Amino acid sequence: MPLPNVDDFLLNLQTNNLSQETVYNYERDLKIFERFLDKDLKKPFSELTKRDINLYKAYLTSIDRLTSNKQHGLKKLSSYSVNRMLSTLRSYVKFLIDTDCPCPLSSASIKLIKTEKNIPHISEFNEIVKLIASPTALEENKTIGLRNRAMLETLFATGMRISELLSLKKAQIDDTGRIFITGKGRKQRFVYLTQRAHGFIVEYLATRRDDSDALFVPYRGSNAGEKNKKISTNYLQYKIKQYRERLQINLPVSAHMLRHAFATYMAEQGANPAALQHLLGHESLNTTTRYVHASDKYAESTHRKFHPLKK
Repeated sequence: MPLPNVDDFLLNLQTNNLSQETVYNYERDLKIFERFLDKDLKKPFSELTKRDINLYKAYLTSIDRLTSNKQHGLKKLSSYSVNRMLSTLRSYVKFLIDTDCPCPLSSASIKLIKTEKNIPHISEFNEIVKLIASPTALEENKTIGLRNRAMLETLFATGMRISELLSLKKAQIDDTGRIFITGKGRKQRFVYLTQRAHGFIVEYLATRRDDSDALFVPYRGSNAGEKNKKISTNYLQYKIKQYRERLQINLPVSAHMLRHAFATYMAEQGANPAALQHLLGHESLNTTTRYVHASDKYAESTHRKFHPLKK
């Protein structure tokens, strides 16, 4: 049985200026909950109880759960992913209550789970440098190699998200390499290219003969040749994985890891957390301090510099 007033809830998100991608994520999460109610609990939303919420948490943390595409999950969800889905449900319940729609529970009854404190591992700096430089050496098509290198150089230079990278327009970059972007939650900020990254973008754009406004354009596949079509996130993630394997880099590498490496290595050089918060586009400084873990190298240098009995 469909959840009540979902279309109104999604419309409310849109009118509050949330991005289409965010609205899609909310819709996807609610479809998973709807399927859980229908197939596992076999009860309507109007009969939902607090115990059912706990059963849903157990369902989300199991590998037997079904995705929004009705496929079995390939691995256990992280606590952060589970909490995102619980937050979606809580927002939906709060909307129903605020709009005087019948609702069996309060939003406060949907509590988040404890998150793990694992410190993410990132590759060594020299491996990052080899990875972002690899497309020009590994790609047979030199134009594709130059474009892919410009993309990886930009990711590591700015710390932007992959969705932000692939949505960039040429007009967003000024002559100094400053980029004005609209990120997650439609928050606007500046990020900054290094001279090195800016140089590769200029070199790549010199090879372009199209009239697309997009900074990076596809050359193959269904999007090739169509004006203002974007490169897919799956393509870039696949290419990063391919480069990593050919370079025999042991640790997993992704576009998000390059963002994390940007923040970590900036922190190791003494970057101010508030500045990193702005560059990463985080709303809360707490997010930044969790995201930028205190690496062993940075912790050691801090200890040697500030301990009162260091000599």
